[in-house]
Amino acid sequence: MTIERQTIQNHLKVAVGQIEALPYEFETNVEKHYQFIEQARKEDVDLLVFPELSLCGYPVGMRAPQIAIPRSHHMLKKLAEASGPMRTVVGFIEDGYAAQLHNACAVLQDGEVQFVHRKLNLASYGNLDEKKHYAGGRYVEVFDMDAPWTGAILVCADMWNPALVHIAALYGATILISPVASSVNALSGGFSNSNGWETVMHFYSMIYGLPAVMANFVGGCVPDDKFWGGSRIVDPDGKTVIQADDQEDLIIGVIDYAHLRESRYRLPTVRDSNLDLIRREINRITTRIGVPGGTRTH
Repeated sequence: MTIERQTIQNHLKVAVGQIEALPYEFETNVEKHYQFIEQARKEDVDLLVFPELSLCGYPVGMRAPQIAIPRSHHMLKKLAEASGPMRTVVGFIEDGYAAQLHNACAVLQDGEVQFVHRKLNLASYGNLDEKKHYAGGRYVEVFDMDAPWTGAILVCADMWNPALVHIAALYGATILISPVASSVNALSGGFSNSNGWETVMHFYSMIYGLPAVMANFVGGCVPDDKFWGGSRIVDPDGKTVIQADDQEDLIIGVIDYAHLRESRYRLPTVRDSNLDLIRREINRITTRIGVPGGTRTH
């Protein structure tokens, strides 16, 4: 017996615009976005992802207030017009509600800003000091794409909090989008950012049956440091579809919803998540740390 199914976009053509962005140089960076958007549209890409703060560069330091823009800014609108039906994810400093600045990503399509994610975990360790410049986001949200795809954006350090990925998966994400700004010496010491990101991306995809996209910069960062590239697209089994090296590049890969369904059937992490247990344990932790000298209970 043949089961008729509603017509869906079973395959999603995904691209990463791995670029070098110059801090504060909006015109140069935006022009590069237009070039990559044009190239991606010629390849019939469905989703194009740029790195964290791709429009203004990273880091920007104390000049953040000077280059922050609202989500209604004409620059975003024009990039959205250039994107046409393709969804394009760009990074910018959002001049948000109550004059707060956010490290944000916008999803652009058909002349509109479809969705904005504000970075939740502001990296303030190693050589990073984002809490000095930005207000953190407050919510994990997902956005609708062409059925059956649902996108979730977690920016760089957001991905190092497993609870955020877990929440995104339970909200229904079927593709995880991670714009990052990862440099070689961000943490210094013996920690390898490139090895760490390889582990993180492949682990989440495999555990949740969740195809993932990581977009990183290349080129200069600060003196004695550089962005290492390595942008990649990962399938729902945690295997690399395509990976960039350390040069500017547009990489393109195809992910398959039937593959995702099969992966989640074999390893049902999303299905078997016990939200009641998680809620109970969070309440217990809150109670424990709120009581001086509290002890473990069973």
